[in-house]
Amino acid sequence: MTVSFSFPKVYPILDASAIRLSGRAEYLRRLGDGLAEAGVTLLEYRNKTGTDAELLEDAAILRATLPAGTVKLILDDRADLVEQMGFDGVHVDAGDVSPAEARRIVGPGRMVGTFGGSEALAPAILKEPVDYLSIGPVFPTTTKQTTRKPIGVEGVRKLREEVGPEAVLVAAGGITLDTVRGVLEAGASVAAVSAAIFRAGNPVKEFGKWIAAVK
Repeated sequence: MTVSFSFPKVYPILDASAIRLSGRAEYLRRLGDGLAEAGVTLLEYRNKTGTDAELLEDAAILRATLPAGTVKLILDDRADLVEQMGFDGVHVDAGDVSPAEARRIVGPGRMVGTFGGSEALAPAILKEPVDYLSIGPVFPTTTKQTTRKPIGVEGVRKLREEVGPEAVLVAAGGITLDTVRGVLEAGASVAAVSAAIFRAGNPVKEFGKWIAAVK
């Protein structure tokens, strides 16, 4: 790891598709304020279709409501915008820039994460200059388009055995309140959750349930 950071057991991935189009800015302000009060320490923002201006506008609100001193903000894909947004790192997958290029762009002081494997560890992934590896999907998911088959809890356990005890493994995909503890017990360091939180009627209240579930 290049960045000293204590990962939470669960963190939210805010996909732009879950942000209300009507009153978008106010929704983000309320969401950011609520999540900060609820104790979020890491959040990933994902927007695959927005313009640079839209990403920057959303980022300004998230950064203002989720203080840099207490909350790490990760941007999906766009390593080139991380510094301008004032974010703390980037997550890159296949089709994005390579982890090495992402590291070159964001520098040593910010976080870089990438996909580590599904049914098996990605070749040479442990040599990449990253702070965490995402794995999955653990269960079927509709939030992120993927052709990978769900690996289940046993797949998480297998990947933990492959990477050893030190690597930070972020499990994602279809995880629910009923399954999150089993995923963590199988070897995931962290559970990343999107739809289960942000498609709830009250995302802040829902996030609080997740925090309570992994204590």
